[in-house]
Amino acid sequence: MTIGRGALAVATVILWAGCKAEPAPAPPEPPPEVKRAPEVKPALPVDLVAAPADGDVEPIVLRELARAKGDGHRLLVYVGATWCEPCQRFHQAARAGQVDALFPGLRLLEFDLDRDRDRLEKAGYTSKMIPLFALPRLDGAASGEQIEGSIKGDGAVGQIAPRLRALLEK
Repeated sequence: MTIGRGALAVATVILWAGCKAEPAPAPPEPPPEVKRAPEVKPALPVDLVAAPADGDVEPIVLRELARAKGDGHRLLVYVGATWCEPCQRFHQAARAGQVDALFPGLRLLEFDLDRDRDRLEKAGYTSKMIPLFALPRLDGAASGEQIEGSIKGDGAVGQIAPRLRALLEK
């Protein structure tokens, strides 16, 4: 069977017309009331700041309070000692970022009990045990709102954490 030229031309036109690519329809625009979720900023890590070795405590705390407010941190005065095992465990956990999720945006102004005892007492930062975590007043002196002490061993940070969280909620 032979196909005539006319039939071949018609078949070609039909095939050609059927093969034309149609552009894909554009995706619908979202309704105007649908907004993007706000960008979530990463939480600020726990920041340990060593207090200077001399000078009155209140002005040091005042400077750190202003700096903390300016960069979105919450300040606590932290008193520890090199010989205090719970102090060292918490310090190491903070340095390693292990408590960042528990205390985002926390800044600890660190004092050493052996070096700074007299000037800390003058500003009202006293305790029977260490580590000491204390909320400062706006004038830099101790507020009396504080937690102190912990257990030795692996559980030290876990024992401090809920008490520290409760202090920060005040």
